[in-house]
Amino acid sequence: MQAFLRRHQPAVPASRWLLSGVGGLIAIALAGALSHYAGTPFLMAPFGATCVLIFSAAASPFSQPANVVGGHLVSALIGLVLRAALPNEWWAVALAVGLSIAAMSALRITHPPAGADPIVVFAADPGFDYLLFPVLSGSLCLVAVGALFHRATRTPYPLKAV
Repeated sequence: MQAFLRRHQPAVPASRWLLSGVGGLIAIALAGALSHYAGTPFLMAPFGATCVLIFSAAASPFSQPANVVGGHLVSALIGLVLRAALPNEWWAVALAVGLSIAAMSALRITHPPAGADPIVVFAADPGFDYLLFPVLSGSLCLVAVGALFHRATRTPYPLKAV
C-alpha cells in the first residue's frame, strides 16, 4: 500500500512551485484575454494540463514546443476526422484517444494533455477550424509565454538540441 501513497516527485523550493503557478496564471490569462478581445477561442480545457508541464516540468520531453504544438494538433485532428466519420459513441471516443496516443508516440511528439483533445472534440463537436482556433493558436501562445517566462526566470526552456 505504501507504493501507492509514496510521493516520488522530489521536493522543490517554494520559490519554484510559486513561479510554476505564476507562469500558468500568466499563460492562461493571456490566452483568455486574446479569446475575449479577438472574439476567437484560444483556450481549451487540456491547456490547463499543458501549463502544468510547461511551467512545472519544463525539462520534460513532454513539455517541449514540438510536443506541445504537435501533440495537440495531431490529437485534435484525429478527433475531428473520427468525429466526422463515426457516430458520437463511447467506443469512437476511445478509438480516437487510442489512435492519438499511438500517433503521438510514433511521431515522437507525445504530450499527455493532448490525449484529452479527442474527448473534447467529441463532446463539443466543433468544425475543422478548431485546429486553428484554439488548438494551434492557443498552443503557440502557451509555448511563447513559457519560453519568455522561463528566460526571465533563468529556467532552460526549450531544451537545447543534442
